Amino acid sequence: MSENPRARLSDIAEQAGVSEAPVSRVLNDRPGVSLTTRQAVLTALDVLGYERPIRLRGQSGLVGLIVPELENPIFPAFAQVMETLLAQHGYTPVLCTQTPGGVSEDEYVELLLDRGVSGIIFVSGMHADATADHAPYRALVDRGLPVVFVNGYAEGIDAPFVSDDDSTAMDLAVTHLTSMGHRRIGLAVGPARFVPVVRKRAAFISAMAQQIGMGEEEASELVSHSLFTVEGGQAAAHHLLGLGVTAIVCGSDLMALGAIRTARQRGLRVPEDVSVVGYDDSRLIAFTDPPLTTVRQAVTPMATAAVQALMDGINGTPAPRDEFVFRPELIVRSSTGRVRDTS
Repeated sequence: MSENPRARLSDIAEQAGVSEAPVSRVLNDRPGVSLTTRQAVLTALDVLGYERPIRLRGQSGLVGLIVPELENPIFPAFAQVMETLLAQHGYTPVLCTQTPGGVSEDEYVELLLDRGVSGIIFVSGMHADATADHAPYRALVDRGLPVVFVNGYAEGIDAPFVSDDDSTAMDLAVTHLTSMGHRRIGLAVGPARFVPVVRKRAAFISAMAQQIGMGEEEASELVSHSLFTVEGGQAAAHHLLGLGVTAIVCGSDLMALGAIRTARQRGLRVPEDVSVVGYDDSRLIAFTDPPLTTVRQAVTPMATAAVQALMDGINGTPAPRDEFVFRPELIVRSSTGRVRDTS
């Protein structure tokens, strides 16, 4: 306990954005305080470095980790690294996974606040959707809860963002394919409302112009928006192969597997007739048939940066409110080859 309880209450109240009376109720575990206020006070304790009263320690040491569905192996990869790093810092992650029609991100946030988490990491969440309402994020920041966002960016949120370099990723993929003679290259990506998709599309069009001098309008016609799933990759590849592409760059490894399936259904061989590049380099991708050429996200460095930024926020030394961009790596395997000679 502090030698000056009044100063301590005042500091906590100021950090939490409440009066001293509810701070006293929370510290003494008394009723009459909303869950939102209780969480704000507990978070203020963590941020200011005060030790929580013994009666409240059952709620300490928790960090929320919200990820999309786990069918795409890249999300369990991020979660696994983050869980290990958080444990090294003495925190236990509360993993929240989203499924279509299931618990929403906002509902998960409320659940996490009720459990007294010290901070939240969002991976590919609603912050990546340019059409979403980002006011709930700003509310979390305003109440002093440390938050970090991975893969996606939104203006007006005073928090650290950690992203893969989508521009470099597309440049690596297109340069690789054009070096093998491909000139008609398609891009299969997810819905256009997501920031990483917007960035990939723009970078793909730019790379096509730089590498082979293709105009923006023609390159735009070779972009197919679908879902980040095997089925989405199948649908996008069906469209692109109908346009006569000899290679397809995909927005995820799952989409790439769908593209390969569609190619084979049309009697085409990979890579002899069409080359396919994935994105993520999630686990087991090296063992597909054929082993997939893909752009590898820097999962461990990105996860490390996200966890460190969150710890800095919890410890009262917030990381810069900026976007930290990590360079991906092209992993060349057997799903890409020289363009087929049709002469």
